[in-house]
Parts: sequence; structure tokens; C-alpha cells
Amino acid sequence: MLKILNSEQIRKHDQFTIREEPISSIDLMERASRAFVSWFLERYDATQKVGIICGTGNNGGDGIAIARLLHEWNYPVKVWIVRGGVKESPDFTANLKRLEKISVEEITTIADSNLFSDRTILIDAIFGSGLSRPVEGIYSTVIDFLNKSKAIKLAVDIPSGLLADQHSVGMIFQAHHTISFQHPKLAFIMPENQAYVGEWHLVDIGLNKKFLKEVESSYSLTTLKSAKRILKPRSRFDHKGNYGHALLIAGSTGKMGASILSAKAAMRAGLGLLTVHVPQSGYSIIQTAVPEAMATIDQSADYFSGREVEDFYDTIGIGPGLGQATESVKGLEEILQKFKKPYVIDADALNILSANPALQKLIPAGSILTPHPGEFERLAGSWRNDFDRLEKLKELANRIQSVVILKGAYSTIATPDKKVFFNSTGNPGMATGGSGDVLTGILTSLLAQGYQSEQAAILGVFLHGLAGDLAAREKGQNSLIAGDIIDYVPNAFKKIV
Repeated sequence: MLKILNSEQIRKHDQFTIREEPISSIDLMERASRAFVSWFLERYDATQKVGIICGTGNNGGDGIAIARLLHEWNYPVKVWIVRGGVKESPDFTANLKRLEKISVEEITTIADSNLFSDRTILIDAIFGSGLSRPVEGIYSTVIDFLNKSKAIKLAVDIPSGLLADQHSVGMIFQAHHTISFQHPKLAFIMPENQAYVGEWHLVDIGLNKKFLKEVESSYSLTTLKSAKRILKPRSRFDHKGNYGHALLIAGSTGKMGASILSAKAAMRAGLGLLTVHVPQSGYSIIQTAVPEAMATIDQSADYFSGREVEDFYDTIGIGPGLGQATESVKGLEEILQKFKKPYVIDADALNILSANPALQKLIPAGSILTPHPGEFERLAGSWRNDFDRLEKLKELANRIQSVVILKGAYSTIATPDKKVFFNSTGNPGMATGGSGDVLTGILTSLLAQGYQSEQAAILGVFLHGLAGDLAAREKGQNSLIAGDIIDYVPNAFKKIV
């Protein structure tokens, strides 16, 4: 897992590296600037006219060093230094003295909104991750002019004006790309900051890894390496009984596609045995579409109304295409009262839980809930901003002692002990009907196979997103459908085995 640190921890990581390596702070700044420039050189040629707008702190020192390095690569570079009362840091001053043969203009007052109009690339190095309040005065004016520019806009480490780990207000630089040093910032993950962060990229600046092993953080980003660590190996002498038996309760008249997608995904994710419970109208459909699964029939012709549950099931996945008939509400309550192993709960089952809060107390500990933002709001209430939403997510997981997955870009997984894992896979092409049903099938499969709920959630969401990414490479995002995700689950497994 890639730990996501707060601004104070980031500062301490720098200090730890300076002390333990040892390395001087200005040499570490040089290393960071060279990492930025390496990223830059791979993407932009020397025909670009580069403008670098610097503050007078260490982020500005990075910008000054970047200007010198780009000049050495024969880029036409101009530097603006914004002086709005922030004292020069020693490393900024030292780097400014190294700067030669580059046009430097100081900004103390500004009246010309076309100040940067001749630049094709603008690099923001005004404020770094240590900012703790909204920008104001001349800084706000400069950022406003930068945002109105038609140039390509890049941010050094973090867009100026954006707070690293809390909700931001005021003027904020709107980057097309943010090149962050070593650490992703929590702010990068929040939907509300997309317009400021753009696409973000991590560059390695060689910070001491021992610090990361020892520091505690509630937030992590799932990587391919961490997914590989979760996946269990298979033994030559294993059989279907070793890989779990799940019950999937899904589908209603007109929504049998959800049942099919979930069932197929469950089988593709390695499940040993699957029984799908469907209304009478869906029996021939599920038997024909998913011959690998067994099927049982509800008493109702059109929707779920209840079922006896045998003890041999390892888990129940419930919700996709279920409907919210009165009989379905009663059926869900009866099952929750009888079957006490962890569930995967999605879609209409979540809507039933939000409309009947008393049922939430019946959810067995260690279950996995998979709401999209609308379903989550019905469960947890509205929020002021995305950081507030994150707190509500942690509170819900803690209250019901289950894992809650808030689906979307960087799908957010909260555990009962309030740890949070952000997923790094997936793409906008997956925003299509049935994609969530596929995830329910994968999670149900993993939970039945004996993965703990936290592991199943992290691995399942990663696999789901990775399959979507692999499918999008072949079919494009615009044409992606949920069935494509299932087709690429085997390829996703191959990536992490």
C-alpha cells in the first residue's frame, strides 16, 4: 500500500531524509527539481515557451531550480517571482543566486492580465503542501490570471491554494497536470478538486523509505504490488470445495441482466460453487445464461420474497436488480435474522436498508456494502464537501462494523477501524449500467473463498478496475459495457498472479 501522508508528515519525511541520508536541504531540493524536469522532458520539446511563477518559499525554490535546469536543456524560460510578504526561505535565496541568463521579473502589484500571454506552458511554484489557509492579495490575483491563460498549466508538487489534507476555499491554481514529489496528497483523491489537480503524477525524489515503514497513516492507495500480496496461491490438489459456495440473491422481472452479470463475475473471480436465487420468471434465463451456476426459484413470479438459507453457504451476495417490493423488504429482514455470516450488500438491498434503518442493526459484522454516491447519501445523509463525506463513510463503517465501499473514481474503502483505502484502477468507461453488479459478483466470490472482508474489498475493487482498464485499452472507454469487464477479469488476474 502507498501511504498517504498529511502535510506535517510530509515535512517530517523530508527532515528525516536530510538527517538520515544525510543530505543538505538544498541538495534534496535539487533532486526534486531534477525529477520534475525528467518528467517534463519526456513530454514537451524545447519549442515550448516556459513561464515559471514562483513564490519565495521552498516551492518557489523548486521553481527557480527547475528554471535553471530547463534553461540548460535550451528551453526558452522566463521566471516571475511573486512577492506578497512571504519571507524568503534559505533554499529559495540560494537557488536564486544560482540563476543566470534567465529573465526574472518580480511581481508586487499587478495590473496587466496579459502578463503571461506569450508563454505556451506555465509552471506554478508559488505555494507547496505546507499552505494552511486560503491565498489572498497579490497571490490570489496572480493565480486568477494564470487560470485564465490558455497555456498548458503544470503544478509543482501541489496546485497553489490547494490544501493538502482538508477542504479548500478561495483562489486555487487550475492545473492540467500536477507533478507531486514522492507522495500523493489526500486532496488529489477528492472529486471536488479535479478542476485544480488535473491528472496527477508521482515522481520519486529518493526520500528515506524507513520513515514510510514506521509512520502511521489512516489513508492508503492500493497498488499492483499490494494487490499481489493479498491474492492467495492455489494448490495442485485443491478442488471446488476449497473455493467456497456462495448464494447470490439477485434479479427481478425486467432486471435479470443484473443477476446474470453478478453470477458470471462471481464465477470468473474463482468461486468454487454458486447458487443463484431468482424469481420464477428468471429461472430459464439464469440457467441458460450462466450454466456454471445452480439456481433456486422464489415463490414469487417477479421478485424476491424470501428464502430458507442453508448453513453450508459461505456468504450471501444480495441486491443487484432485486427491486424494493414490500415482500422483498420482508424477505431481506428474514434472511438477515437467520444467516449470520458476512454478506455483500448492493443496489436495491442498500436502498431497503436506508428506507428501513432498523434493519441495519441486523447486518453481520464483516459484511461488505457497496453504495454509489446516491445510495451512500441515503444511508449516511448529505455532506458539506468531500472531506465531510469521507468522515461520514468512516463513521458508517464503524457503526455497522462492516466494510463500506463508496464506488466511483478512486473507489473508497472504509473499514470498521476507520482505515481508508483508495483504489488506483478503473476509468470513466466503467460508468455504465451493470458495472456495479459485476463488482458485487467479484466481491461475493472472494468473500466465499475465505478472504477477510477488508482483503476481499481491496482485492475485488482493484481487480474490477484493472479488468475495466484492460477492456478499455482494447475497446475504448466510450464503448465499454459491463460484460466487457467480466471478459477481462481473467487478464486482470494474470497481472497480479
